[in-house]
Amino acid sequence: MTVERYIRIIAGLFILTSLALGIEGSPLFVSSWALAFTAFVGANLFQFGFSNVCPMGWMLRKMGVPDAAPCSVQS
Repeated sequence: MTVERYIRIIAGLFILTSLALGIEGSPLFVSSWALAFTAFVGANLFQFGFSNVCPMGWMLRKMGVPDAAPCSVQS
C-alpha cells in the first residue's frame, strides 16, 4: 500500500472513532469534546488537498511506506 492510501484509511478510522466517542447516543460515548478531534482531522485533510503537505504522510514515509508509483501506460 502507498502513503496516500494509508492516509485515507487512518483518517477514516480516526474520524469514525472520534464520532463514536463524541456523539451522545453512541454506546462508546465519552465526551462531546471528542468531536474536536474530528474537526482537526477534517481540517488536516482540507489543507492536504490544497498544499499536498500532511504530517501523517511525513511520518509514514519515515517508516518506509512507499509513495504511489507513476502509472504505466500499456498499449
